[in-house]
Amino acid sequence: MHSFHYRNAALHCEEVDLSALAEDHGTPLYVYSAATIRDHYRRLSSALSGLDHHIAYAVKANSNLSILKMLADEGAGFDIVSGGELFRVLSAGGDAAGCTFAGVGKTRDEIKYALEEGIYCFNAESEAELCFIDKVAGELGKVAPVALRVNPNVDAKTHKYISTGKSENKFGVDFDNIAGIYAHAAREMKNISLRGLQMHIGSQLTSVQPFVEAVEKVAPLAAQLKTDHQIEFFSIGGGIGIVYEDSLASGSRDWWEEQSGEDKPLTLEEYAQAIIPTLEPLGLKILLEPGRMIAGNAGVLLSRVLYRKQGAAKVFAIVDAGMGDLIRPALYQGHHDIIPVTESGRKTETIDVVGPICESGDFFAQNRELPGLEEGELIALLSAGAYGFVMASNYNSRPFPAEILVDGSEARLIRKRQGFDDLISGEIL
Repeated sequence: MHSFHYRNAALHCEEVDLSALAEDHGTPLYVYSAATIRDHYRRLSSALSGLDHHIAYAVKANSNLSILKMLADEGAGFDIVSGGELFRVLSAGGDAAGCTFAGVGKTRDEIKYALEEGIYCFNAESEAELCFIDKVAGELGKVAPVALRVNPNVDAKTHKYISTGKSENKFGVDFDNIAGIYAHAAREMKNISLRGLQMHIGSQLTSVQPFVEAVEKVAPLAAQLKTDHQIEFFSIGGGIGIVYEDSLASGSRDWWEEQSGEDKPLTLEEYAQAIIPTLEPLGLKILLEPGRMIAGNAGVLLSRVLYRKQGAAKVFAIVDAGMGDLIRPALYQGHHDIIPVTESGRKTETIDVVGPICESGDFFAQNRELPGLEEGELIALLSAGAYGFVMASNYNSRPFPAEILVDGSEARLIRKRQGFDDLISGEIL
């Protein structure tokens, strides 16, 4: 659920009219709902209340400092994948001791920085990385807390770019090799402390079955490692999917209650009920690393229609946002609902919504049935709170958009719009 809705035909985020924000701050413009982020975090934690659990928010989903600060205040830890993300967490007031450091390509500088700051654990993704962490820790006179990421070879049934738990993916260590590597590390690596076991099978999973399959396959291994090496946690990763289609309606509790059958979205309660019976007997702390589930439906990207173009084959609405602002549709055909900021009962038409960037892949919708969009009109691309701004680029030398955080009736600027001077800052002529 989320806090975007029409009121008197005007689209609002919580109590704030989005058209007023566009007038004050310009477009393209990202707008986030604080209430939605808090609600999703709290509902997940509540659903897992029967477990000793810890939620480590995946910073890569949305790394704005104000959002990190809000989640730190809620008690969240953080799942990081770079030294830069650790720096962001610390800059936002987060605690390094609540951070798990994932990623297949950690550098010496990143490992050193994380050790010096005292992170909770590294999630090592190969035996070679484990050896390297041991070496760097030894040079610093430290002991590095480590969990190996196991690849359970479970098909997440999601887009190939965000599937991470099959044997052909670059992530993690083959399931059959894990026990031997832990035994070798315990014998030979004096600067490693084996703290846990980690897995993550992919992102945007809309069925509970892959989660259940992975947890049931890996849980006996976690139990064995607890006995053999006294590990203290089992991280089951993230990946809970969100609603991208019919996403405005999904803000209503009534909408969720009306859904049924195979198309019913996965709820947090169903997710928890399915995995708790397997996890509870382990007696381990259970770590979760959600990102999209917390932030995805909490954000929209506002854009203005620049031109309406009648081509020989189709109609185009050319808007002022582009793939440099939100790349999901171009990168992996990600769907975002597009709605007018001012509600109307006008007839729909088949239209392409495209951006100004010089690429044919710069589109947000193709052959989509939408209300007839007029020049100058404001539109909202929904469910843009995760993997939106964080994947933005300055391609075509276009400045980054601003970001706004709404909390009730208050709207606060949390990132300034870039200017032209920002585009060349750091370059040397």
